[in-house]
Amino acid sequence: MTNQSSMASSPFTLAVCSEMVFRDLPIVERVRRIDELGFQVEIWDWTRHDIAALARTGATFSSMTGYVTGTLADDEGADELLRTAKLSIPMAKELGIPRLNLHGTGLDNKGLPVKPSEVVTGAMWLKARDTLSRLAELGEKEGVTFVLENLNTAVDHPGVPFAKAEDCLALVAAVNAPSLKLMLDLYHAQIGEGNLIELLKRALPHIGEIQVADVPGRCEPGTGEINYPAIADALYRMGYRGSIGMEAFASGDDELALQRFRAAFTVAQ
Repeated sequence: MTNQSSMASSPFTLAVCSEMVFRDLPIVERVRRIDELGFQVEIWDWTRHDIAALARTGATFSSMTGYVTGTLADDEGADELLRTAKLSIPMAKELGIPRLNLHGTGLDNKGLPVKPSEVVTGAMWLKARDTLSRLAELGEKEGVTFVLENLNTAVDHPGVPFAKAEDCLALVAAVNAPSLKLMLDLYHAQIGEGNLIELLKRALPHIGEIQVADVPGRCEPGTGEINYPAIADALYRMGYRGSIGMEAFASGDDELALQRFRAAFTVAQ
């Protein structure tokens, strides 16, 4: 009889954000280390990196920020978002990155909104949907997928419009295009909304990638209140087999943090 534990493995594609682990190393060495440990790699703002050097690592990349500046919900900001999204696509293609990440508005180097919005009007919703439709058309033309990420306004990103997962899901569903999906960040969703497994069920048809970190602290799974093994089992039962990215700091040893991440998303099949 086969030992069930010996059949346990991750049915998901696991990726790690290189901006948040092995921070004592240069970014190229971080990418190499993550790749050596068997994970795909995520990056943020491509303008901060030597793209050719990252490409030479031979690592497989999962996602990156898909714009440099711009916003979703005003005319000037939307045009700027489209302009810098077009600049981002060649960089993504050089690295073989399939998913380009978006937010409700541009963020500064502290994660704060360049253009905060305490109140989101109906006109802003309509403009955001229009902007995302334009991005979806661009993505379809260029063969990439834009993913809209939810954030939290209570701890990390005060003033960001369309921050809740439900807001992002509503916008992505309204556009309803294969080249626009949801980057569902469960760390942010736990802070802002909770009820994560039910959220996953509702969002499942529109998910392009899932990102994880534990609450509080934004460290690896197993360091906080979120029951990630239960979430992994639920996702497996739902039929999700896509990418899960650890966008989290290491609570201590970086390699141990990545081991904990893999263990949390390992299920008996």
